Amino acid sequence: MLFLFYRTSVTLVTVYVFSDIYLYCINLEKTIMKQINTLLLFGILSFSAVGFSQDTLTISKKEIWQKASDKNLQIKIVNQDFKSAQADYRQSNSLFLPSISASHTAISTTNPLMAFGSKLNQEILTQSDFNPALLNNPARTKNFATKIEVLQPLINVDGLYGRQAAKAKMQAFQLQTERTKEYLELEVNKAFMELQLGYKAVKVLEKANTTAAANLKLIENYFKQGILQKTDLLSVQVRVNEIKNQLQYAKSNVQNASDYLGFLLNEDTGTKVYKPIEELENAIAIQTINTTLSSNRKDIQAMDKSSEAYAKMVQSSKMNFLPRLNAFGSYELYDDKLFGTNAKGYLIGAQVSWNVFDGYKSIGKMEKAKADFQKSEMENQQYKSKSQLELNKTNRQLKDAENKVNLSKLALEQSQEAYRIRSNRFTQGLEKTTDLLQAETQMSQKELEFLQAVFEYNFTQEYLQFLTK
Repeated sequence: MLFLFYRTSVTLVTVYVFSDIYLYCINLEKTIMKQINTLLLFGILSFSAVGFSQDTLTISKKEIWQKASDKNLQIKIVNQDFKSAQADYRQSNSLFLPSISASHTAISTTNPLMAFGSKLNQEILTQSDFNPALLNNPARTKNFATKIEVLQPLINVDGLYGRQAAKAKMQAFQLQTERTKEYLELEVNKAFMELQLGYKAVKVLEKANTTAAANLKLIENYFKQGILQKTDLLSVQVRVNEIKNQLQYAKSNVQNASDYLGFLLNEDTGTKVYKPIEELENAIAIQTINTTLSSNRKDIQAMDKSSEAYAKMVQSSKMNFLPRLNAFGSYELYDDKLFGTNAKGYLIGAQVSWNVFDGYKSIGKMEKAKADFQKSEMENQQYKSKSQLELNKTNRQLKDAENKVNLSKLALEQSQEAYRIRSNRFTQGLEKTTDLLQAETQMSQKELEFLQAVFEYNFTQEYLQFLTK
């Protein structure tokens, strides 16, 4: 007869995957910081040159997040992780629900004991069957048995704690899924702002290209009149080619940013390119953000739930030394014909089992559970410390970004005024060609730097809000 004992092995194995949650949380923050340090200055970096001959798809900031939340593959992946943890928790329902099985067995035997027992179960024994000769050397006997078994757990204390651990694991994955969605929202917004910056850089360089072309025309006229030397003309032509080259790179960067946004939206853009409805703002909005690490942050709560799950596993391993109480029952049908029901019988009972000593196996599991719990507590503390460190660092970066915006704006205004003055003096023959080129180059560079500073501030501000959610 088989008896039901609630097994916690599945729960033990699945709960130990919480180390993946720790690694995921830590890698999540590292990835974001790497992205901050690798912000692209559009129009300056080198990429393969492509034009704007592609079809343009206009898109708004609100629209992209709606698409990402519905179609992003990373969100779908973490949703499946949560469903997997949810399925593990549902397995623990076997702690309360009965296990029911049905079977039909057919045998043919000349074994004395089996032959006699089969006839006894079929309720067809006669006086002649007790003949010692027939008992010792029975004829071939057929037996068909239909059996329905019910196994019902009653008291399994270790299983109760194992179920609580599985529930904490499920809740941790749910919280981590929500945190991943928050991170994807940040990443989508960043990609959108990069696309805005790309288009703004193209606009700036197109304006610089127009200005350089006008200067070239002026220099050509002066050269024809013999006012300037050929070296001046060549210098201006080199500058015009440089701007055209930078403009082509900036257009390529727009395509790269558009492709990445399409990847986040899980859309195949092909030869199409996204274009934001909203342009990149030339000003920043100063906001006061609480820089205290919130205990309600989803990843922090997930870490706490992870530690709670390990604590429950410690309790479960301790309760493994207590006895278990389980009930069992069966209803049986016997006959000498297939699927026959001539004889019937039932069996019910209960069993108390106590694993007194299993060769140090239970003790070893308890020690391992304690070590895993202590490790989770230390990792939890370390993660919170790193999160607070990251929060403080980002807060300082926001202040630095604000200062950079103000200084780059001032530098832009000064460079624009310097170019205006040198341009006027040049037309009057009071400035050298090299000075004019230097002023024009500096003006376009400062405008690009200002746009980059605005982008860095806006993204750092959003990242700080992400860290304080």
